[in-house]
Amino acid sequence: MDKLSETWMVDGTIDFEAKKYTLLAYLQKVKLYFDNNKIYPQLSDLFFHYNNLVSFKTNKNYLKDHFPKRLSGIQIESLELIYEEMIADNNLMQEIEEIIHYASQRFENAISVGSEIYDFVESKLAITPVGIIPLKLDEGYFFLSNGKRSTRVYSYKLTLFERHSEKYRSLSSTFISEWERNFVNSYENIKINLIKQQKHLPNPAVYSIETDLTFPLEETLLPVAKRTLVQHISR
Repeated sequence: MDKLSETWMVDGTIDFEAKKYTLLAYLQKVKLYFDNNKIYPQLSDLFFHYNNLVSFKTNKNYLKDHFPKRLSGIQIESLELIYEEMIADNNLMQEIEEIIHYASQRFENAISVGSEIYDFVESKLAITPVGIIPLKLDEGYFFLSNGKRSTRVYSYKLTLFERHSEKYRSLSSTFISEWERNFVNSYENIKINLIKQQKHLPNPAVYSIETDLTFPLEETLLPVAKRTLVQHISR
């Protein structure tokens, strides 16, 4: 089971043993990804499900106001109905509380494993400006090197969004090209070529992100590099 339903806890019959089986099957699959140093989207999904449990456990009003926005209105209504039934039915309440207690511990353990991998990868990244960095940093390029001499070139855009009255920055990226790095194709020369080809950014912010180790690109290195770059730019 690669994915866990966003409302898995209240889908179908609410039975502790059945939900336990569903959860363990999902976490076993997550473990296989983590064993291969692949952490996305699994790690973010784990946080999503764990936060859902916390929200559901708190109370219905908190659930309605703060439940992650990727759930639809129909899903929220379903959860609110279950919550009302839970309050009215002691047996159902006990069953759901057992599910929440059991699942919370398992999610915490899995998140801990995934976070350790994330922290390790992040600790192995070196971010360096390429040339002079302009004042405008919300758009530019980064060069990603993954334990090899080849360098993948990405454009990036920083956007600001607000959730629960808090502001966050996210970074979207687009792959442009891949270069074999050598004396001629230095970072500086790659930057010069980019400026010639991408004329809408005559003075871009450009960063190199390097690691001596090899990690899965799409599932680990790229998402960790993007988050780390956001932190670097936001300092």
